[in-house]
Amino acid sequence: MNLNATMFAQAIVFAILVWFTMKYVWPPLAKVLDDRALKIGEGLAAAEKAKIELTMASRRVEEELGKSRSESASRLADAERRAQQIIEEAKARATEEAVKIRVSAETEAEQFILRAREQLREQVAVLAVQGAEQILRREVNAGVHADLLARLKTEL
Repeated sequence: MNLNATMFAQAIVFAILVWFTMKYVWPPLAKVLDDRALKIGEGLAAAEKAKIELTMASRRVEEELGKSRSESASRLADAERRAQQIIEEAKARATEEAVKIRVSAETEAEQFILRAREQLREQVAVLAVQGAEQILRREVNAGVHADLLARLKTEL
């Protein structure tokens, strides 16, 4: 066998292999590589889009948090004002009630004092009548009368 013929045959086989690879192997492989590159590009674009959306969502979240904070602070301030108002109203009602109770108690005390005085007057009158009865029943004696009057004083 001749070295030139072997080299020529190998060159023809190599050319057939190149042609076969270019015709049947390379196009599907190139298509797979192109599809993969397209998917990677789409993934990168989606990642960039997601990053932008995340940034926008973060801004919206911060804005909503700011609104919520200001709204909660406003509600808290309103609640504190309302609480102060309720406290003031309760104090006013309590003061009015205390005045009513004091007036009622003073009136009741005055009535009790008047009743007590009236009872004392009745008791003094009864005692005076009893004392006069006892004086009139006994004989007229200055020592005995002084003793009765002293007892009458202690009873009063």
